[in-house]
Amino acid sequence: MNLDLYKYYDGLGGTTILIALAIILMLGFILSRVTKLLKLPNVTAYIIAGVIIGPYILGLIPNSIIENMSFLSDLALGFIAFGVGKFFKKEVLKTTGFKVIIITILEALIAGVLVTLICGIFFKSLGWPFALLLGAIATATAPASTMMTINEYKAKGEFVNILLQVVALDDVVCLLVFSISCALVSGMGNGSFNIMSILLPILYNISFIIIGVILGFILPKLIKGRSNNSKLILVIGIICIVSGICSFLDISPLLSCMCFGASYINVSKDEMIFKQTEEFAAPIMLLFFVMSGMNMNLQSFKLIGVVGFVYFLVRIIGKYLGAYLGCKVTKINKKTTNYLGLALIPQAGVAIGLAFLGQRLLPSEVGDTFLSVILCSSILYEMLGPIMAKIALFKSGAIKKEEKIKDKDISEEETKLIANLVRNK
Repeated sequence: MNLDLYKYYDGLGGTTILIALAIILMLGFILSRVTKLLKLPNVTAYIIAGVIIGPYILGLIPNSIIENMSFLSDLALGFIAFGVGKFFKKEVLKTTGFKVIIITILEALIAGVLVTLICGIFFKSLGWPFALLLGAIATATAPASTMMTINEYKAKGEFVNILLQVVALDDVVCLLVFSISCALVSGMGNGSFNIMSILLPILYNISFIIIGVILGFILPKLIKGRSNNSKLILVIGIICIVSGICSFLDISPLLSCMCFGASYINVSKDEMIFKQTEEFAAPIMLLFFVMSGMNMNLQSFKLIGVVGFVYFLVRIIGKYLGAYLGCKVTKINKKTTNYLGLALIPQAGVAIGLAFLGQRLLPSEVGDTFLSVILCSSILYEMLGPIMAKIALFKSGAIKKEEKIKDKDISEEETKLIANLVRNK
């Protein structure tokens, strides 16, 4: 069903854009009221809203707008990473740092290896390059929906601290694994390995990690004595610049913006700017997830078939098993050991970005199948992920029953959320 309702207001120039944005924001908000009644996170509502107004159902948004809003992915990831960086306080890292690294390596690599082996063995017609790239992307976990679920339910404690650090470091592992996998796939295709295809992305990421750290040291000097509005403008400007340059270089802004936030919190100890940035980014997050839903190709479910189902299931098993083993090895408390893996299901921004890169390395038809698997599974992960994250947060004790969010507008109490997240119970 495709009603193409956008035709009733298309062709009005800037007015068309404003109407489209209004539809996205209002429908996302309305559906979030419905999901609250069903006790589901807002992220689920936003993605469902995107599917409904997308080109395969109501067609409420012109395709030209959908295509030209791809920048939202990089911008949203920049804001998310900056917020996650706050949880890398020195005092927190001293107690969980080494353990988090072990857990992250195990949960990422076990998921990647399982996906590669299963797909390579059972789908030989697609080839090992397909399986290798799919396994590399399987290592990634999307921080956006996990972060929003934590914020929405005011979760806090050791479980949250470990979860956010694992999710943030997850993409470090993914980017390194994917870069190496791309070099191997290129070698399989032309019989030779180009060392620069491995080194260049790594060098770019290392450079922007350093830039992020430097910016975190510079920011306190830039905003000293300025008004809250001026501080917010400067932070948003820096995030946009970093995200834009990273997008131009075909690398993720996650690492740089995360290091930006981490170095700033450790230098300044100022948490207010994170509260302001979170509030500013709320509609951007809504737009990002609704756009993800609109990019979902419902017809591609027929295309991915069994391959998509296997990838979807095996990655979940790998993530849970890897997180469980990592917690056991590092002797993390029982509740975190049992439920951490459930909160690592979401996969979106980074995975989708890398999928477009991987598609170009594979033969045409195989590349299309590869992209379809990632796109469709990412939407499913983002719909299932927040629900599983909510369950994990409740079961682990990170959300207390008496601290559930009431169905009301943003309150003063909610602005205290970020400051409370890193405190122990």
